[in-house]
Amino acid sequence: MTVSWVSADEYNGTMDLFESSPALKPYFDNSFGYAVFPRVGKGGVFFGASHGKGKVYRLGKVVGSVELNEFTLGLQFGGQSFSEIIFFQDERAFDEFTNGAFEIDASISAAAVTLGLQAQLGTGGTSASTGKGASSTKQADNGYSKGFAIFVHPRGGLMFEMSVGGQGFVYRPIESDLE
Repeated sequence: MTVSWVSADEYNGTMDLFESSPALKPYFDNSFGYAVFPRVGKGGVFFGASHGKGKVYRLGKVVGSVELNEFTLGLQFGGQSFSEIIFFQDERAFDEFTNGAFEIDASISAAAVTLGLQAQLGTGGTSASTGKGASSTKQADNGYSKGFAIFVHPRGGLMFEMSVGGQGFVYRPIESDLE
């Protein structure tokens, strides 16, 4: 199965980026699965929105595609682009994500161009990263929260945000992509 909306090279580059982080090695080695989004675009002035498309892996194999949509309300201004990976600690977390029950909300984040400072805090867990570019970004290891661990890599942009909203996900197993 090929996913046409994001090139294989972009997925490979994003996976190389995340796999090269020593802080993420234990997650790749021990997680039940993960969802990876090579490019998520986000922007807002008072109202905000994000969108990205990705792949879902179970035990190292692609099992479906996923779409990320987020709508926020609050103090926010600017736009940014980032890559995101969500690790599933166990089968329960994987099932929660693929059944549509998982959502990230109550975010507080900031990102600055290539200096790349990013943090999220929500009921679904926490994530953080910092760096001057792809080769120097360091991922903060916050562990799993409710079976999920989320990491982001800033790609660019400038955004200030203190908002309430939620990232929602639509999962499609490979079988539905072939119909």
